[in-house]
Amino acid sequence: MFDKILIANRGEIACRVIKTARRMGIATVAVYSDADSRALHVQMADEAVNIGPAPAVDSYLVIEKIIDACKQTGAQAVHPGYGFLSENAKFARALKEAGITFIGPNLRAIEAMGDKIESKKFANAANVSTVPGYPGEIDDDVEAVKIADKIGYPVMIKASAGGGGKGMRIASSADEVAEGFRSSKSEAKSAFGDDRVFIEKFIVNPRHVEIQVLGDKHGNVIYLGERECSIQRRNQKVIEEAPSPLLDEKTRKAMGKQAVALAKAVDYDTAGTVEFVAGQDKSFYFLEMNTRLQVEHPVTELITGIDLVEQMIRSAAGEKLKIKQNEVKLNGWAIESRIYAEDPYRNFMPSIGRLVRYRPPKETSEDGVTIRNDTGVYEGGEISVYYDPLIAKLCTHAPDRGRAIEAMADALDAFYIDGIEHNVPFLASIMANKRWRSGQLATSFIDDEYPDGFSAAGASDEITNTLVVVAVTMDYAHNLRKRQISHQMAGRPVSFAEARHVLICGQWAVARVSENSYDPVRVVIQSKKRKKRFAVESGWHPGMPVWKGEINGIAKSVQVRPLANGYRLTHRGVETEAVVYTAREAELAKLMPVKVPPDTSNQLLCPMPGLVVSIDVSEGQEIKAGEQLCVVEAMKMENVLRAQRDATVVAINAEPGDSLAVDAVIMEFDA
Repeated sequence: MFDKILIANRGEIACRVIKTARRMGIATVAVYSDADSRALHVQMADEAVNIGPAPAVDSYLVIEKIIDACKQTGAQAVHPGYGFLSENAKFARALKEAGITFIGPNLRAIEAMGDKIESKKFANAANVSTVPGYPGEIDDDVEAVKIADKIGYPVMIKASAGGGGKGMRIASSADEVAEGFRSSKSEAKSAFGDDRVFIEKFIVNPRHVEIQVLGDKHGNVIYLGERECSIQRRNQKVIEEAPSPLLDEKTRKAMGKQAVALAKAVDYDTAGTVEFVAGQDKSFYFLEMNTRLQVEHPVTELITGIDLVEQMIRSAAGEKLKIKQNEVKLNGWAIESRIYAEDPYRNFMPSIGRLVRYRPPKETSEDGVTIRNDTGVYEGGEISVYYDPLIAKLCTHAPDRGRAIEAMADALDAFYIDGIEHNVPFLASIMANKRWRSGQLATSFIDDEYPDGFSAAGASDEITNTLVVVAVTMDYAHNLRKRQISHQMAGRPVSFAEARHVLICGQWAVARVSENSYDPVRVVIQSKKRKKRFAVESGWHPGMPVWKGEINGIAKSVQVRPLANGYRLTHRGVETEAVVYTAREAELAKLMPVKVPPDTSNQLLCPMPGLVVSIDVSEGQEIKAGEQLCVVEAMKMENVLRAQRDATVVAINAEPGDSLAVDAVIMEFDA
């Protein structure tokens, strides 16, 4: 076994590998760029080596710097994590030549399967059923259009060295192919240092199901069940689960056998994933093989009890796989939600900045439910513009899918983040979605369910009542504290009105709060038809970011952000202001004028902090709705900004190369 390993990665996956290595008694070395000098993985590792400037192409993607760091520290092996150099054959070869062990597959497997184009050719030669497509290299957008025309629309354009949704586009016309080809090549070059792309048929209404395989250097390969990753946005996975609600045991075994046969054909000797596109009828086609650890590996670990990072390390050290196929048992159900630094209310544009508050739910394992949070950040840390916006991977495990979903919904309610925008409300919205709960999934799920983008969820009567109850009990707790202020003037005791008028979701509610020494707080909401009564127990006190307690015996978590005379509350994907007044204050509040936001309809605002890649129009030019105006890059993704209506450009305030803040005015149009 190794004495010391280096992790050639950053963020949550570097922290994840360090945890397992520490448990195994192995010392760890972190590498970091200038932007990551205070990152969590640097703090967790036993040693850390700076490998250069912030851009990944100057640091995390430079093979020579990783090898130099190994030599400086005496690291005997390298775990690549995922992304960056994890599927790079040149990197594995360079490590081998330097006498350093690669904690990953052998070179033959990487070259045959790690490259998306080569894996298609190899799979075809091995008579594995594959999606129709053109697996060769494509020279330019003209050739790309010809190929797409021959395959038939829609098509998928994919980076050969890609993953994580980078360098991927769905195109339904020749124009979209030409544009998508150029964007995919550019993104692939930036993210992976390899701009090759290929094209394949896009299967309509498909599901994404993948098989986890595990091998050793003695010819043993097993599969550890499947994961379903159909909840995707822009080809990037958002929510994953294991097992899949689609598969039965017969289909699972068929997919598993095919995955193992493919892995054995290249002497696969570590953890890897064989991805399939599956039809709603349980038909499936080989898509690609990822010769690395997957982002979503925790859900497999939770249902099998097998630490995949540990198995990778043991395999790299030459140990024989001790797990037999008949010993692999799938227990319960696991779900993973990816917490991203992005604004779901602004078309999921990336968000950067400091994590002023970062309070994830507590990792526990109680009453058959496990909560796990894999993260690479901390409160006070920074989300950088240079890297993937993943903050954390929140996982729940329970005896069945329904309980796992409920546990996830509760955990998301308790996941408190401030300082940046994040997608927790969006994830909470999915957990409440009836189609998601029924397991009727497809990779088009997000487009189908949110055709106009994500917007604040409407509050049901149940959620509105919950938020009213929480608001008035918090107001009551504040009043109790005010009663305890010392050196108050003598005379009549301080008293507060029992009735509270709450403005929430644009409506007024009247609630009364009372208690005695022995009972929970009692809240009565007065409606036109009847009174609704609630017994409330909570240990919340002013200043706590999450209200936790029981309402009529049911556990609830509500995020709290203080406002003047009230709170901004978040619960089950609903985010709203709740302002609490006395009766007289409510009378006066109803007379106050409403502030109207400024009109920005004649401006193109930068939707996120980013770098201007191109300005595609000029001043005085007449433009049509849908026409491309400019491209802004952030967090390794290129974002095309288009005209919302016909107009004339009257001013351009930015140029290629400019670094812009969110809401910076890029250009202006005529009225």
